[in-house]
Amino acid sequence: MTSKLKEGVMQVVFTLCACVSILAVALICIFLFANGVPTLFKIGPLKFLLGTTWKPGNDIFGILPMILGSIYVTAGAILVGVPIGLLTAIYMSRFASLRINKIMLPAVQLLAGIPSVVYGFFGMIVLVPAVQAMVKTPFFKTVLHVKSGKGMSLFTAAVLLGIMILPTIITVSKTSLDAVPNSYYEGSLALGATHERSVFCAVLPAARSGVLSAVILGIGRAIGETMAVVMVAGNQTWMPKGLFQGLRTMTSNIVIEMGYAADLHREALIATGVVLFIFILLINLCFSLVKGGSDHA
Repeated sequence: MTSKLKEGVMQVVFTLCACVSILAVALICIFLFANGVPTLFKIGPLKFLLGTTWKPGNDIFGILPMILGSIYVTAGAILVGVPIGLLTAIYMSRFASLRINKIMLPAVQLLAGIPSVVYGFFGMIVLVPAVQAMVKTPFFKTVLHVKSGKGMSLFTAAVLLGIMILPTIITVSKTSLDAVPNSYYEGSLALGATHERSVFCAVLPAARSGVLSAVILGIGRAIGETMAVVMVAGNQTWMPKGLFQGLRTMTSNIVIEMGYAADLHREALIATGVVLFIFILLINLCFSLVKGGSDHA
C-alpha cells in the first residue's frame, strides 16, 4: 500500500469519525426539539417558563423554580470552584516544584475520576451535617441573621459542585498556562517585574483563552450535574427561599420524575431538557463572544 493510499484511507476514517460526532449531536437536538418544543406550546411558553408551581397531578407545569435553582447552584459553584481551581493551576504551573507537582497532579486526576454518586455520599455524610451544625451556631443567628436553615440546601449543593468542577478547571488552566511561551515571563522579568507580577500580569493574560475554556467546561459540568445535587439539595419544587434552604434544579427534576412520568408529564420533562440544552448553548455563545468577539462566536 502506497503512502498516498494510506493517507487517503486515514482521511476517510477521520472524516467518518467527525461525521459520527456531528450526527450524534444532530440526533440529540432533533429528539429534544421534536418532542419538547410542541409541549412548550401545548402548555404555553410563559406558563411553562415563568410558572412557579409544579404539580404534574393537576397538569400544572411551571419550571421557574427549577430554572432559578440551576442558576443559583451553578453561580455558587463558580464562586467556589473558579478562584480555587485557577489559583491552584497557577501554583502548579509557575510556583510549585517538580516534586510537589508529582504529588498534586495525580491527586487532581484522581479527583476527576471519582463518580458523582460518591461525591453525593460525601456531601450527605460530611457536608450536610456540617452545614446543619453551622447554621445553628450563634454567629449565624445573631450576626448573619439566619433564623432557619437546612443541611440539604443551596449552599451545600454549591460547595459540593464547586469541589466537583475543580479537576476540570485545574487541568485545563494548567495546560493553558504551560503553553504560554517562556519569553513572556522572561520579558516581564527583564522589565523589572517580580516573579509574582510576571505570572499574574504577563503569563495569565496570555493564557486567557484557555482559562475561559476551563471556566466554560466547569459551568457545563456544574449545570449538568444530577446525582450529587439530588442527594444534597433538598429537592423542593417551590421557589428558592434562601442560601440555606432546599431547592430543585432542572436536571434533578428530570431524573427524579422521569421513571414514573407519562403522557404530558413525560413531555414536560423532555421540554425541561430542551430549556437546559438552550441554557448551555447560550452560555457557550456568551463565552465565545468574550473570548474572541463576534467573528469567533
